[in-house]
Amino acid sequence: MAPKTQTIEVDEATAATLRGRAEAQGMSVAELVAGMTAVSDTPVVLSSADLADLDRQWASVKSGEATVSHDEVTRWLHSWGTPPFKPWRDQ
Repeated sequence: MAPKTQTIEVDEATAATLRGRAEAQGMSVAELVAGMTAVSDTPVVLSSADLADLDRQWASVKSGEATVSHDEVTRWLHSWGTPPFKPWRDQ
């Protein structure tokens, strides 16, 4: 038996974004939304070492230590999956 479906109304911009993301990942909008829902329901578990590292990094930012600009991070993210991509530590 096929699963029961329902229609959910969203504004046009949201619908276009969902269609674009689904198409880019080779899936239907229903599959994309189901996956997003599953991820949002999964609790994030961090070790005490991970939390301590995040606290250390945040303290560095608050103290005025240099950070990476939004533009640099954006350029790097756009390089993912392309020939010029390099891991962040190799920048």
